[in-house]
Amino acid sequence: MDFLRPATWREALEAKAAHPDATPIAGGTDVMVEINFDHRRPDLLLDLTRIPELTTWSEADGALRIGAGLPYTRLIDELGDRVPGLAIASRTVGSPQIRNRGTLGGNLGSASPAGDGHPPLLASDAQIEVESVRGTRLIPAAEFFTGVKRNALAADELIAAVHIAPATGPQQFSKVGTRNAMVIAVCTFAIALHPEQQRVGTGLGSAAPTPRRALEAEDFLSAELDWAGRRPLEDSVARRFGELVAQASSPIDDVRGTADYRRHALAVMARRTLSWVWQEHCSGRQECA
Repeated sequence: MDFLRPATWREALEAKAAHPDATPIAGGTDVMVEINFDHRRPDLLLDLTRIPELTTWSEADGALRIGAGLPYTRLIDELGDRVPGLAIASRTVGSPQIRNRGTLGGNLGSASPAGDGHPPLLASDAQIEVESVRGTRLIPAAEFFTGVKRNALAADELIAAVHIAPATGPQQFSKVGTRNAMVIAVCTFAIALHPEQQRVGTGLGSAAPTPRRALEAEDFLSAELDWAGRRPLEDSVARRFGELVAQASSPIDDVRGTADYRRHALAVMARRTLSWVWQEHCSGRQECA
């Protein structure tokens, strides 16, 4: 196994162009596990840890640009108040040691249906910045995942950053697993309220071949919520929202859970997280039931 270690982003892009089969590695929390268990044996590793711009974040024109190599710990500590849904999901990733090493870019590169960071990105309409020696492009998160552990990257492209707007309303994330961390999720769900647009965003994980949004559920709930008056949430609305979220999934039976259990859990998580975000939205003006 050969090893490339570029010192600059330009060198990394040139290395990827020259060696399209090279496997990028940053935190190594996915790649090294696969290598250690002999599930994967890449011929060439492209180490990105020496590139400082990948570990930075900035804010411009009303949006955050989060470098692909920013560890989860820093995302939580430095951006938790701006992207609360993503921060909540990040807290469920592995152990403190893994969160110190693991990165959002690595999560996206692996493109696992169970990636904890993916549902909040979908709910927040994030965009993935990818780059090659040919140029830069932005891919909407909803278009980034193309199959089980497959993404929309061209062979010569690397993930540079994630673009995401700071939250304008409450956000939540929920995960079902045998415990809160150090496990692959049975299923996950994220919700984000966008009050200025009177719109709801959602994201489902570990419930289909790719992470996905529940578009019909979003449209239904956006029309049903009393955005201006902030009336209490009706039980019938919450139940229907949960049903539509479950219907948006296409889970399988595996060792972690059955398809029926995943649908049931998604409906419960959707109702529960909806009650939390709506209560938070209402609390600014009045008490909600």
